[in-house]
Amino acid sequence: MSTDPQPPGQERPYPEPTKTGTIPFEYPSTGLKGETYYLVFGDLSSGKRPLICLHGGPGAGHNYILPISLISKDYDIPVVMYDQVGCGKSTHFPDKKNDGEFWKPEVFMDEFENLCSYLKITEYDLLGQSWGGMLAGSYAIDRQPKGLNKIIISDSPADMITWVSTANRLRKELPKDVQETLTRCEEEEKTDTPEYEEAMMVFLNRYCCRLNPWPEEANATMGNLSDPTQTTYMTMNGPSEFHVIGTLKTWDIREGLKKITSETAPGGLLVMNGYYDEAQDETCVAYWTNPTCRTKWVRYGLSSHMPMLEETEKYIKDLGIFLTAE
Repeated sequence: MSTDPQPPGQERPYPEPTKTGTIPFEYPSTGLKGETYYLVFGDLSSGKRPLICLHGGPGAGHNYILPISLISKDYDIPVVMYDQVGCGKSTHFPDKKNDGEFWKPEVFMDEFENLCSYLKITEYDLLGQSWGGMLAGSYAIDRQPKGLNKIIISDSPADMITWVSTANRLRKELPKDVQETLTRCEEEEKTDTPEYEEAMMVFLNRYCCRLNPWPEEANATMGNLSDPTQTTYMTMNGPSEFHVIGTLKTWDIREGLKKITSETAPGGLLVMNGYYDEAQDETCVAYWTNPTCRTKWVRYGLSSHMPMLEETEKYIKDLGIFLTAE
């Protein structure tokens, strides 16, 4: 891996948000109340259709997708990001650890609709990265929202069985001692030890973020995921990318993607991933083949799972072209 060309990373600063705040959020089925932290880049009253971004994890927070805010600077398109409940600067609900009845995609769909209502957004384009793309796909299928125009699926699997199978294939390319450590810790249920985390970082440095050192945005996201009060990742996913034992372990929307029609997404759907991505082509191909709306696929030759950090300028240009195309 060390002889492979390295990605350029970010080559210029991204803008500061024009507005930040919190939105009251109540989950109807439980009555639990919390807040959603959000950021706006640009002017939502400009009349231009905004881009709303869904981060990954679950529980990763908005930090690592911040370079996408350059869309507001380069294309004058308002950009909205937020921390999904359970992580970052939003309410964490730590007492809901391992509560699979609470931490389901539906709570995040309701939160998204609450955000749009609060910010008075009726028409929008929707970008989801990793878990965020899974959420975006599920939302488009299940709720067929009227205001949705274009969908961008960035580095996201269409089902978790293929995701785990692919992750385990990539795992076999790691040094033998690293593989042995991962396996032993999983068998001994010691996935919360520094030893396991160190071995896991070998995987993440290859297939999650290839920049060395990692930028502060990626480190902040890892901090969100390791926060002991953040319970969404462990509950929904599990202890690691390839040890998926949470509520999403059998999640699959491949067939459902056929319900994303030209009415659901009149502006079409864009798939994005990296050559070294843990979201390898086989994990996300259904987003390209199964919807009946127009689809397009862009891949980044030097990137892994975070092309918005690894090849920022190319990513922003491709995203901007798609967003502004008729």
